[in-house]
Amino acid sequence: MERARLEFPETAIVHRHPLTVRVTDMNYGRHLGHDTLVSLLHEARIQAFGALGLTEWDLGGYPSVVADLAVQYQSEARWPDALVVETAIPTPVGRAITVYHRVRHAEGGRPVATARLNVMLVDPATGRPVAVPEAVVAALAGAGGA
Repeated sequence: MERARLEFPETAIVHRHPLTVRVTDMNYGRHLGHDTLVSLLHEARIQAFGALGLTEWDLGGYPSVVADLAVQYQSEARWPDALVVETAIPTPVGRAITVYHRVRHAEGGRPVATARLNVMLVDPATGRPVAVPEAVVAALAGAGGA
């Protein structure tokens, strides 16, 4: 079986978001469920953009959509584990903002999952992708590391 292998860009970290696994986040295997992980990544992304003065529903005048998502699972998380989601956003090129998330145990730093997603900005009138506006590129480039 071929597995996704993601390289987390350490130098592009823009935010760290603490969270705790809730009992409702557990699946039948009694660990953090995939659907919940995606929701936690979304929360971390919103928090990271917010810390940079951005919102994903208005990035330089355009709403965003997630175009793709890859997740590499590395260990389990269970209730009531304390976690930290690190968000890294390399400088965007073209029509996508690539966002990386690394979920780690707060104590000891053991990785739970690494994810990469591509966020596209769309013109609301046409629904077509647009280039990332310079103001958004500047805000992301100015983050420097959290």
